[in-house]
Amino acid sequence: MFDRINWVFDIYYAAFQGFCLQYFLGSFLEYRGRKHHPNGFYVAILYTLFLLCANKLLFHGYEDIRVIESQTFTFGLIVLLALAFYQSVRAITGYLVIAFMAVSQISFFVAHSVLKVGHELYGVWIWCIEKTYITDPNMVTAILDITTIVLQILMYGIFSALCFWALKSIAQSFREKDYPINRTELYFLLTPSLAGVLVCVMLRIIVVTVENGIPELLYSSHPILLIVIPVILILCLLSIIYSVKLLQNMIALNREKNNKMILEKQVDSLQGQITEIEHIYSGIRGMKHDMGTTIAVITQLAEEGKENSKLQNYLSELNQTFDSLEMRYKTGNAVVDTILNMKYHEMMRTIPEVKLSADKLLFSEEQMIQSYDIGVIIGNALDNAMDACKKIHGSKSNLFIRISSFLKGEMFFIKIENSFDGKVVIRKGAEFPMTTKQDKKAHGIGLVNIKNIAEKYHGGVDWRVEDKTFILLVMLKNGKKVSADGLV
Repeated sequence: MFDRINWVFDIYYAAFQGFCLQYFLGSFLEYRGRKHHPNGFYVAILYTLFLLCANKLLFHGYEDIRVIESQTFTFGLIVLLALAFYQSVRAITGYLVIAFMAVSQISFFVAHSVLKVGHELYGVWIWCIEKTYITDPNMVTAILDITTIVLQILMYGIFSALCFWALKSIAQSFREKDYPINRTELYFLLTPSLAGVLVCVMLRIIVVTVENGIPELLYSSHPILLIVIPVILILCLLSIIYSVKLLQNMIALNREKNNKMILEKQVDSLQGQITEIEHIYSGIRGMKHDMGTTIAVITQLAEEGKENSKLQNYLSELNQTFDSLEMRYKTGNAVVDTILNMKYHEMMRTIPEVKLSADKLLFSEEQMIQSYDIGVIIGNALDNAMDACKKIHGSKSNLFIRISSFLKGEMFFIKIENSFDGKVVIRKGAEFPMTTKQDKKAHGIGLVNIKNIAEKYHGGVDWRVEDKTFILLVMLKNGKKVSADGLV
């Protein structure tokens, strides 16, 4: 009977590992083939079958060479499954394989230690038999059988809970799954996982000793190891999990610093250009007014003379040239006007079919938000909207970018709507959609900068998608003046 029960537990052990493997790899890597293709199911089934066959046919016993062969086989099997069923396999895949092996084996040995502690129950039953508290042989057999089964269920239950918890913690803590990890960071992650695998290899080799031809567990001669070994293993497991959390915090901190530096440069650049922009456009408006009057007089004289049609054509073209100097967008904010007009002319060169509407983007004289902060928001939002429109440039879609603003109490809202291809990719735990640009370290920070500005004014950023329209809503508190360093 116990052979059949052990066979059931072996199947469960292999099947559960297969389930955890497809979950763990699937949390980091994209499946090959169609989106709804059951590749995860195939990974779980194949891993279960190969592991069962290998353990039953190839790797019996605890000899050193058997243990090494078993670890090598498991590593190779997982790598082959990753290559066969997942795309974009990168250096991080090596870490995923080692981490999975470490977590599953550490969890098993911790659960196995609990099982050994539970074996003390047999001593209790023997004592009861010796004291004749239990005399019925059938009852003795039943009690021992039930104890064995319960301890096995407890062991595999602890293994399952600990293994899945650890793998889930790693997957959830690894927020920057698309971050191109460098060699030093990879070594930092690999070290605790590789150490965990080696500790488990060592335990497999030394846990069984042979005395006078009789196998004996190491725990029997050194009972203190029932406490020491699980503690060491749990520390290894925690080091694997917290190394991921530490690296992710470092990546987030460096990204925040880079974003802050870029944002400060944008703000400094806008601050330095505000006075110059206002001066230049004030001069242009004055020049246009003066020249417009002069051209009108010359044109009237030329019409009266009716002697030089070429002069009339030239003056007409000159007047059109001055008309083009007129600011197309007038919102009441010189910085925003400049950005809108610059982006408009850029769009006319690259994607002329886009309709840029800013009629409802208005600012009052009581505006308490710094002009250069609004400029950063509008500039980054327009850049993102233009990139989205460029992706569907040349299609029959109605390309548009609409910007508007409104007040609601003390909150000032800026709304940006733009057409796009309707495809949004969001990673788990991410606040904003993924950037579609290749250089993810240098790009994808526009929305983060907008969020930083919004938070400076005790506001926030929200976004949504309606059909093929991307809508970004920026909220800023307009009640108090905020200084350049963000202090009220």
